[in-house]
Amino acid sequence: MRKFILCLLLPVALMGCAAKSEWASDEIVTRMVYREPGPSTLTLMTMISNRSGGGAHTSLMINASQRVIWDPAGTFKHPRIPERNDVIYGVNPEVFSIYKSAHARETYHVVMQEITVSPEVAEQAFAIARGMGAQSQAQCTASTSRLLSQLPGFSSIGSYLFPKKLMENFAKVPGVRTSKLFEEDAGDKATAFGAAKAVQPETF
Repeated sequence: MRKFILCLLLPVALMGCAAKSEWASDEIVTRMVYREPGPSTLTLMTMISNRSGGGAHTSLMINASQRVIWDPAGTFKHPRIPERNDVIYGVNPEVFSIYKSAHARETYHVVMQEITVSPEVAEQAFAIARGMGAQSQAQCTASTSRLLSQLPGFSSIGSYLFPKKLMENFAKVPGVRTSKLFEEDAGDKATAFGAAKAVQPETF
C-alpha cells in the first residue's frame, strides 16, 4: 500500500520540482537568429514510445520573426545552441535536425504536426513562450496546451497533461500536416543526446 501511495504522489512531487533556468547571452542569441523562409508556422512535436505507444514529451516549434523551439522542461542541451528559459533559439535546418535526431531513436519516434498561421499569431506564440519562463518537470504538455489555447483559432485545444492527448486534439485543427521521424540510434537517452552534442554544424 505504501508503494502504491508513493507512486500516486510521484507525479505531484515532480510537478513541484524547481525549474532550471537557462539564459544565453545576448551576443549568441543575436548571432544565431534564424527564420525559416516561407509562411509563419507552428509545429507541435510529440515524442512517442515505440514500445508502449504512449507519449513522452511535448514541444512546439514556432516560425515567427525568428524560428525557435519551445521545449518546456526539456532535457535537450547543446553547448552551441542558445536557450533562454525553455526557448531554444537559432533553429536553423542544422539545429532542427540535431533536435529531432536527439529525440528519435530505437525506443522513440517524433510526430511533427505543422500548421500555417498568420504572422501575428506566430509572433504572439513566440511572445507567450518567452514570457512563460522555465517550466517544472512533468509540465511540458500542460504548459504547451496553455500556450496554444491563448492563440486565435486554437481556443478549442483545451488543457492536457499527457502528450498523446494533446497530439490527438491538435490533429483535429483544420490544416494540420503530419509527418514522423523514426531512427535506429541507441535507445539510451544519454547516448542519443551525447551524439547530438558531438555534432558541430559549420553554420554555428
